[in-house]
Amino acid sequence: MKVDPIDIIFQYLNSLPEIPAGAPTGDLVGRKVGDTTICLYNSGGFRIVRDRMDRVDIEYDVYHTDRAQAAGLALLTREFLLEDLPGKTIAGVDVLDVDDISIPRYLPDEDSREHVYGGEVAIFYVET
Repeated sequence: MKVDPIDIIFQYLNSLPEIPAGAPTGDLVGRKVGDTTICLYNSGGFRIVRDRMDRVDIEYDVYHTDRAQAAGLALLTREFLLEDLPGKTIAGVDVLDVDDISIPRYLPDEDSREHVYGGEVAIFYVET
């Protein structure tokens, strides 16, 4: 497949009014300490059906200055990915299913001391 899976999740999360505008990103370039951020990383995956279906593992780290807000936004992100994303078509990709790999856990940033909650999901998709 020739589609960037981070771009799919970025577009999806940015389309949701419940997610803070500008929070989803594929990297931390230009981010300032204190910015509410949902950073998306491709952590792995593999081809499931030859020339047809892929599985991609996506980690999401939620940065916030308030611990409860970071936890809440990470859980909200998880909920949308697991419950709302399956069945959607985004950027030429049909999302077939999403599975939990790891629920959000507390991972405070060692440099900025910001609160960070990170989780991981597996996304199963085909190009349309």
